[in-house]
Amino acid sequence: MDEAVGDLKQALPCVAEAPTVHVEVHQRSCSTAKKEDIKLSVRKLLNRHNIVFGDYKWNEFDDPFLARNVQSVSIVDTELKVKDPQPIDLGACTIALHVFQLNEGGPSSETLEEETENITAASHWVLPAAEFHGLWDSLVYDVEVKSHLLDYVMTTLLFSDKNVDSNLIAWNRVVLLHGPPGTGKTSLCKALAQKLTIRLSSRYQYGQLIEINSHSLFSKWFSESGKLVTKMFQKIQDLIDDKDALVFVLIDEVESLTAARNACRAGTEPSDAIRVVNAVLTQIDQIKRHCNVVILTTSNITERIDVAFVDRADIRQYIGPPSAAAIFKIYLSCLEELMKCQIIYPRQQLLTLRELEMIGFIENNVSKLSLLLSEISRKSEGLSGRVLRKLPFLAHALYIQSHHLGLVLPESQSMTGSPLPLPPDLSFVVRHLPPSVISHLSLEITCLRHLPAAERLLHLQLWLTSHISSTRALPSREVCFCPSPDL
Repeated sequence: MDEAVGDLKQALPCVAEAPTVHVEVHQRSCSTAKKEDIKLSVRKLLNRHNIVFGDYKWNEFDDPFLARNVQSVSIVDTELKVKDPQPIDLGACTIALHVFQLNEGGPSSETLEEETENITAASHWVLPAAEFHGLWDSLVYDVEVKSHLLDYVMTTLLFSDKNVDSNLIAWNRVVLLHGPPGTGKTSLCKALAQKLTIRLSSRYQYGQLIEINSHSLFSKWFSESGKLVTKMFQKIQDLIDDKDALVFVLIDEVESLTAARNACRAGTEPSDAIRVVNAVLTQIDQIKRHCNVVILTTSNITERIDVAFVDRADIRQYIGPPSAAAIFKIYLSCLEELMKCQIIYPRQQLLTLRELEMIGFIENNVSKLSLLLSEISRKSEGLSGRVLRKLPFLAHALYIQSHHLGLVLPESQSMTGSPLPLPPDLSFVVRHLPPSVISHLSLEITCLRHLPAAERLLHLQLWLTSHISSTRALPSREVCFCPSPDL
């Protein structure tokens, strides 16, 4: 099938066009400036930078107008189809500016009225939502999943705009992501909805994301009648009727549809349960006729996906555990964030995999830490993305924190005044230090644990004296070093 699609692509006429570079402009929530004025100022900013290298982000601006109204300007998604960053000549590209403001309202609950109580059927976000900001960039995949999904939705809009007869060329606006738990399927669906809302902001004023949980959909309440399902999709239909909105319907763990069908066939569920399933499929068939709706679904158990539903999916994408290369990128992003927040201090230079390849993976003072990270990435193969994102936190909580310097904190920082756990061969008592100095000192000790105790003590004395002097805090601070008896 892939070969046939490739042959068809080669047979279609090719129109030479300048490559498009997408620039996302995050407008401050308090800003009331017109988007056209912001775009004009951003174009002036871009005109001063002819060449950029891969994705790039501006957080500070010399232009007072941009400083007041814009949080950031980002050149994005240049690396979706190219593994390594490439120099981009902005003058030779078509610049697509997307100005957006984040909705900070959070999710609301969609409830359905039942005879005895109200049932929460779905969660509802207005996009772009603040809680999904940055989610797209945090997801790392080995294959071109992101670019394929973006191209798919853009193609559905193109076919709709051109009034392509769906009886001759069929598309259903349904995406199915399947794979083991923890691989980011649901997060990718939410990030895709956010990204498309921003990308299509000139066409749709805002986005709507409705997340339906299949477990609640097929609870004992819903198995009594398909009327509640019809009511739920009627609410979705009301959102779709607003042509200024791009609507995304997310059905999580859609394999529950199959479970209901199989249970009904086995006689363990009443026949009304299968009518509810059929009602869902019928409603999907009805709403897919609208050009401003996309149906996103996920499944953890591929073998249990309903065949009738699989046939409705235009894209069936497997999302598996990340490879060692993807794990390296995930770890690298985690470490960069920890250094940015000064939890890891001082900042360490880390090379990308591409840079390691360019030097032939030769170990030296510059590449040592990056090679160690590469080895850790290989040992982490098989772990899900969800687990990988937790590991830096757990490493700090369970190892680094337990090996911190014993510190007697000021009364404002410690109710008991008791020191933190001491290293076995060295102890210090540091009194009346600012919290920032205490944090940096603890990290410095962790970085020097490989040195002999006497050398470590001398190094820390010099470091602490220099650090406190630089903050002009030394005259009013008491620092007492108490080496352990075996020094």
